[in-house]
Amino acid sequence: MTRDVISFHLDDLSSFAKRLRKDIETDLGHAEFLDRISKAAGYRNYQHLRAKNTPTAPVNSTQVARAARYFDSDGRFAKWPARTLTQHLCCYVVWSRLPARTPMTEREISALIDQETAFRDAAQIRRTLIEVGALERNLDGSRYMRKEAPIPPEAADLIKRVARSNSA
Repeated sequence: MTRDVISFHLDDLSSFAKRLRKDIETDLGHAEFLDRISKAAGYRNYQHLRAKNTPTAPVNSTQVARAARYFDSDGRFAKWPARTLTQHLCCYVVWSRLPARTPMTEREISALIDQETAFRDAAQIRRTLIEVGALERNLDGSRYMRKEAPIPPEAADLIKRVARSNSA
């Protein structure tokens, strides 16, 4: 008789382990039990499992939808939001359209930002991008460069959503 391969996914290994440990009434501690489950799944230990399966934060779709309303049908940043978090998310869309690893003068970056916005406030967007760590500038403010670093999952989702609505 052939063996059926059944795939199994857990959203929360810790809760699963607690429940299973309670059901089989073992004397193993929680950490030890997590190690045993990890070994049964083919990993050296629980730390190895975590390293190979880095947890990702869920995207807050409400924040993304709220921020998407600030872009027009052409994908341009149309209006400055009142909420700081929404401002940050919207600025990441502008950040995604700046050239990577390219030093720019204040005028050059302002011109690029103005192309991506309808309300023409490049200084505010530059300041916000620097505040969130997405843009670097030298001390005298004469050179700017897009900073290549991981961005929040909501920002990545908003960038995709605005690009899709622009291409549709």
